[in-house]
Amino acid sequence: MADIVGSGDFQYRIVADWGRLPDGWSFKEVAAVAVDHNDNVYCFNRGEHPMMVFDRDGNFLRSWGEGQYPRAHGAHMAPDESLYLTDDGAHCVRKCRLDGRVLLEIGIPGKPAAFMSGEPFHRCTHTALSPSGEIYVSDGYGNARVHKFSADAQHLFSWGEPGAAPGQFNLPHGVWIDRRGRVLVADRENDRVQVFDQQGKLLQVWPVELIGPAFFYVDPDDIVYVPEHNGGFISILTLDGERLARWGDGPVMRSTHGIWGDSQGNIYAVQPGSWTPRARRIVKYERQ
Repeated sequence: MADIVGSGDFQYRIVADWGRLPDGWSFKEVAAVAVDHNDNVYCFNRGEHPMMVFDRDGNFLRSWGEGQYPRAHGAHMAPDESLYLTDDGAHCVRKCRLDGRVLLEIGIPGKPAAFMSGEPFHRCTHTALSPSGEIYVSDGYGNARVHKFSADAQHLFSWGEPGAAPGQFNLPHGVWIDRRGRVLVADRENDRVQVFDQQGKLLQVWPVELIGPAFFYVDPDDIVYVPEHNGGFISILTLDGERLARWGDGPVMRSTHGIWGDSQGNIYAVQPGSWTPRARRIVKYERQ
């Protein structure tokens, strides 16, 4: 890839070899990333050290979660800086403090619901919060559902079923609640984003072409960042799905999975896949 990517108002310099680990450590399928108010970067990893924390310059600060997360998948940083971690190997969601202390757990670790039963969870994928604190969980690998919980983790209802028609899902992989209160769902294997109200009513299917949208990050200016897992792209969009910029390099960026931004407008993206030459890494895109 070129040193500068993107276009128009959204151009970024690629920071080479970001993230310095202790001797003998390595990134092993970093699945998700989130950033706190101090621009410390939390990398949720499928290795011996599930959560690796760095400063914005890539200096290693600490790790936590050893032995607790069999297969890291999704991360969401809440406004109060609690961290919601979705583990599709344990079939559960944990709300944690930034030091790793578990505050809340949804699901029974190691006990999945029946495959495609519609019940939470079978290999859940991601978590988002409404402004009033309700919790939404996409449940995609062994279900085709979005589940809504109260702030204290009481299951309220679920929606979705397998298929490709509007309102149906083929791997609901990422979820986000936007400032309008709408639920954005990355319907990955249907190559689309579907938009719902908080009761699960379909409002819109974004018309933009996306190849395997994985997750979302929406910045304070309501700009949406979407990694296209199956296509090897990152797209920058409006809340109505209008594309503002896109870049990628096909197989080199294949498996771009998690994404988040910091207070300076920089983007961090992670690539967990082991089948591409530059995978298993974190990429920092520095805003120009």
